[in-house]
Amino acid sequence: MNVLVTCARHFEGETTEEIKELLSELGDEDPKISMTEFSGILYIDTSANPLDLIKKIREKLEDEPWSIRYTMRAIPIFSVTRTDVTEISDAAIKQSEKIAQNQTYRITIEKRNSEISSGEIISQIANKIPNKVSLEKYDWIILVEILGAITGVSVLKEVDILSIQREKRGSLE
Repeated sequence: MNVLVTCARHFEGETTEEIKELLSELGDEDPKISMTEFSGILYIDTSANPLDLIKKIREKLEDEPWSIRYTMRAIPIFSVTRTDVTEISDAAIKQSEKIAQNQTYRITIEKRNSEISSGEIISQIANKIPNKVSLEKYDWIILVEILGAITGVSVLKEVDILSIQREKRGSLE
């Protein structure tokens, strides 16, 4: 999995077709798209660069806003681990090398169907990254997407996470 896509519940089929069409335009004719155990969440494994997919969706929204009907959010996932505090923090710390010394970050955890402690994950990550944490004015997001037994971890900029509603609202302003 290198992209997580959300959609309205029970619209996974339509969303799959929408994403397949976009990935085809990026040169991936055979992406692996699968439903998760959670209604409205899809795993995507594509040979295309996940950040290129985000750019492509943004371009479509600008040129043909009506063409993106089902996708709600698209999130690049740079590492997949078991839902284990140590594995999650190791994946985040490894990716944190892209954060420059003078830059700040925040840790965001989205948890579904898991009893793992968010506080424990946050403290394990924050204790090993020397940069300052800032919850409001941050340069990077360390995103932890827990989906039951599997967790996706990404260190990315806010602009790398696509929210269709936010994009459409932004274009109206």
